[in-house]
Amino acid sequence: MTHTPPRQLILASTSVYRQQLLARLRLPFTVLASQVDEMPLGHESPQQMACRLALAKAQAVAALHPEAVVIGSDQVADLDGVPLGKPGHHARAVAQLQTMRGKTVVFQTAVAVVCLATRFAQTDLAQVKVKFRNLSNAQIEAYLLAEVPYDCAGSAKSEGLGIALLERIDSDDPTALIGLPLMRTCRLLEAAGLQVLGT
Repeated sequence: MTHTPPRQLILASTSVYRQQLLARLRLPFTVLASQVDEMPLGHESPQQMACRLALAKAQAVAALHPEAVVIGSDQVADLDGVPLGKPGHHARAVAQLQTMRGKTVVFQTAVAVVCLATRFAQTDLAQVKVKFRNLSNAQIEAYLLAEVPYDCAGSAKSEGLGIALLERIDSDDPTALIGLPLMRTCRLLEAAGLQVLGT
């Protein structure tokens, strides 16, 4: 009886945060950048944007590796239906946090798993409601200078000092806020035929 080796697993992201999360599952994987344009489309909701980009990232890498199982993910901070992306620089991060203080922001975190060889493609979405404290300008400056979270959607890293910005987190998957909802990822990987905990 021949043994079929498991398919190669690829994370279509160079995000250190997603790599650290996926490593928790103890599955061997490689990392490839997807090179997908992350600009929002007109009249697109934050949920739609996150799901579209997660799937597009997975599909872009799967096109180069059709036998592999590819994970794509995207996160969009959603403030009353308005998407807040990665700030990229200090001034924009200040503006984002000033806008969010005292408010509830929904972090829309989508994950997609694609395998072209088996024609598998599924997407799931985790929503995390985050209530921000009513922060002073001095507190915002102190946080940004300490953490420099310019590569994070909404300028907040909850796994670090960013937890001090928050009053409350409501989620059914605590890893979603960091950037990859692992509970949903496990379900999608197993649906694609890649067993996380063996057969």
